[in-house]
Amino acid sequence: MNKDMKKVLFVAVHPDDETLGCGGTILKHKKAGDEITWLILTGIRNHPSGRWNENAANGRDMIVNQVAKEYQFDKVVDLGIPTTMLDRMDLGAIVTLIGEKLDEIRPEIVYMMYQNDVHSDHRVAFSAVYSCLKSFRRPYVKRVLMFEALSETEFAVSSPANSFVPNVFIDITDYMEQKLHIMSLFKNEVMESPYPRSLSSIKALGRYRGSRAGVEYAEAFILLYEQL
Repeated sequence: MNKDMKKVLFVAVHPDDETLGCGGTILKHKKAGDEITWLILTGIRNHPSGRWNENAANGRDMIVNQVAKEYQFDKVVDLGIPTTMLDRMDLGAIVTLIGEKLDEIRPEIVYMMYQNDVHSDHRVAFSAVYSCLKSFRRPYVKRVLMFEALSETEFAVSSPANSFVPNVFIDITDYMEQKLHIMSLFKNEVMESPYPRSLSSIKALGRYRGSRAGVEYAEAFILLYEQL
C-alpha cells in the first residue's frame, strides 16, 4: 500500500453534483493513488411520489455505474434517501445514517456540497453531513471542503452570508476534458448553452476559477476544517 495514499470521500446529494463541483479533483486524487469513495445520498427508486417508474430508476442506476467506472471509484455507497424530500425527513435519522457510513469508510478528506445552495436537499444534506464531522466524533477526518454546483450555488440569495467565496483552488487543467465527458453521461441533467449545466458553462467556470489561481482550469472550494 502507498504510504502516502489518502482515503477521500466525495459526497453527492444527487448524482452529477460531484462532477459539477469537483470532477477534475476526483480524477486528480485517483491519479495520485488515493482511495476514492462516492457517497450518493438520494435516489428515485420506489419514490413515495410515484414520479419515477422502474425504467427511470434502472436508467439512473446504469448512469451511476458508468460514471463510477469512468472515475474508477474504489467504492460507491448509494443511500437511496428519497430525492427532493430531505426537508420532510427527521434530520437526526439522516445524521445517523450518514454517520454510520462515515465510520465504515473512515475518510481523511471529505468534499461536500455548499451550505447555502438553493436546492433544499443540498442545504439539509449539508447540515446532516457537517453534523457528523465534529473532530471529537470523527477524528480520522482531517480536511473538509465545500464545492460549488452550477445551477444550485450561484442561484442562492446574493448576500455576504450566502455567497460562495472560495479559498482553495485545485488545478484541473489536465482533467477538464475528461470531466466534461463524464458530465455528458448525465444526459438528463446536461443543459443547452448558455444555461448553467451546459458543457460550455462548466468549462467557462473552470477557466474563470483557473484565472484566479494562475492556471488554465481550476475547481474552487471553501475550506471548512483542516487538521495539520
